[in-house]
Amino acid sequence: MRAKEILAFFKQLSENNNRDWFHAHRAEYDELRADFEEGIGKALAMIASFDQSVAHLQVKDTTYRVNRDIRFSNDKSPYKTHIGAYIAAHGKKALHGGYYIHLENDSCMLACGNYYLPTNILNACRWEMVNNVDTFRECVDTPQFKKIFKDNLGIQSKLKTLPHGFPKDFAYPEFLKMKDYCMWHYVDNDFFEGDAWLKKAEKVFKTAKPFMDFINNVIDDYE
Repeated sequence: MRAKEILAFFKQLSENNNRDWFHAHRAEYDELRADFEEGIGKALAMIASFDQSVAHLQVKDTTYRVNRDIRFSNDKSPYKTHIGAYIAAHGKKALHGGYYIHLENDSCMLACGNYYLPTNILNACRWEMVNNVDTFRECVDTPQFKKIFKDNLGIQSKLKTLPHGFPKDFAYPEFLKMKDYCMWHYVDNDFFEGDAWLKKAEKVFKTAKPFMDFINNVIDDYE
């Protein structure tokens, strides 16, 4: 992937976030987006090699428009200053978790998981952890999981105390306080350059998969 060129383009776009500039550089954007999508195609094949649930997806099912939805935002900048792809078996808008690839200057990352879960499903996931603690421990209580994700778990703010009705002596209280189950791993700006990143991304995604599967097994009963 030509990550350096992609990030350089989005740096310029962040400094010139208007329609005139974008349309004047549309050909460059289209060329770089095509390169990005080629890289995502390789990532999709890599993930499908260990997670067959995404094998039916095409690249177009995983990417997003560059245009921002400004209808309910105070920021009226018309374009996103990042590019990403979400490889999710049930679609980009489903609760069932998937794999996310994100290129943004000084905020590049790989991520997995489930976000914005309704309260009833969130509580069902919490009880699944409590009632199947040994299986849950095998997912998250490993040196590899802790090394890769450290404190990067849960996008939304966490509860300050345990949710009502859950056991106070549960060995992993921080997981019960989460409002979603996302895991992310920040990488350097040059991480996605070339093709070597695919093997590194495979390691991150494979490490996250058992926990994501644990949560997805609960969510799938509701979707």
